Amino acid sequence: MNSQERFCHSTYAEQMHIAERELSAFIRAVTHLFGPEEAKLSAHDWLDESKLVDNSRCSTSRNWREVSVAASARLAKRLTVAQHRGSDRRVLVPN
Repeated sequence: MNSQERFCHSTYAEQMHIAERELSAFIRAVTHLFGPEEAKLSAHDWLDESKLVDNSRCSTSRNWREVSVAASARLAKRLTVAQHRGSDRRVLVPN
């Protein structure tokens, strides 16, 4: 293994560790605030968003917090839509 390959491997391992910590913190927060069902949906959102991050080979850093922010935006939109749908279900009864 040449030095470039070793650098890529160590950088990749470090980035994976950072990503795992960020995802774990994000899921803990969502679970605490909104429950396990939203946490599960948000985990999928986070993973989807992580695929959109610049993943050029041997990149030295990625902004995993940006992934959490994007997944949080999806969560906020989902909750807003659910709340709006809930208010649409209220039936106004004439007096």
